[in-house]
Amino acid sequence: MTTPLNFAIAGAAGRMGRQLIAAAINAGHQITGGTEQNGSPDLKTDLGTLAGLPTLGISPVEPVAQAADMANVWIDFTSPAATLKALAALAETQVQAVIIGTTGFTDPQLAQIATYSDRFAIVQAGNFSLGIALATRLTELAATHLGPDWDIEIHETHHRHKMDAPSGTALMLGTAAAAGRGADLKTLRALPYNGPDAKRLAGEIGFSVRRSGGVIGDHDVSFTSEVEHISIRHRALDRSVFAEGAIKSAEWASTQPAGLYSIHQVLGL
Repeated sequence: MTTPLNFAIAGAAGRMGRQLIAAAINAGHQITGGTEQNGSPDLKTDLGTLAGLPTLGISPVEPVAQAADMANVWIDFTSPAATLKALAALAETQVQAVIIGTTGFTDPQLAQIATYSDRFAIVQAGNFSLGIALATRLTELAATHLGPDWDIEIHETHHRHKMDAPSGTALMLGTAAAAGRGADLKTLRALPYNGPDAKRLAGEIGFSVRRSGGVIGDHDVSFTSEVEHISIRHRALDRSVFAEGAIKSAEWASTQPAGLYSIHQVLGL
């Protein structure tokens, strides 16, 4: 049995926040706090109630430092601006491990996160499912062994409420494909195919995005030559896979020194 940890959850009333509360409790840990924005109707709702569990006697608050007062782990699946603001506030708390599932960061924002890696053990990932971690490794392996005459296309579908596009997971897969070809995704990422002069260039990695209904997450990486087609596909059937992966990452990170880690390191991949 892993030593019980004290968790604070950012955006506790959101879809992922509720899943994270339940996953932490079901794994034998404690929830000691959570945040919600000022004006949220859930500021007075018990965190246990939000997750469909017995009451915990704790409601979300707006100040990050207050929510994290008794926590040693902070989990954040909110927005880039909110996550960065939280990291600054957490510097004065006893939090040791930070799990970041927020997506849509710019390069300067990612660099800003890295500056906190001398204070926290940070695990950051665009997706915390085991299946996606394996799909990412398989994508890199395929790209390593298939030449530039194989076209790489990444297609992703998410629910209609998702903000960033392509998804953080799609970009993880694209980064892995580019690494397999010994390059950075920035140099290989194709522009959207649109207009009368949208010809595909050899060696580029293309992306396509669909937002539809309540789809949790569907990703497909295709490798296609003139005579063959290979597809690496992952479909999330329940949002709980991300929450469970985040909790496992927190358990792992709580035993590590300060630093910036990936989900692949957590899983030994």
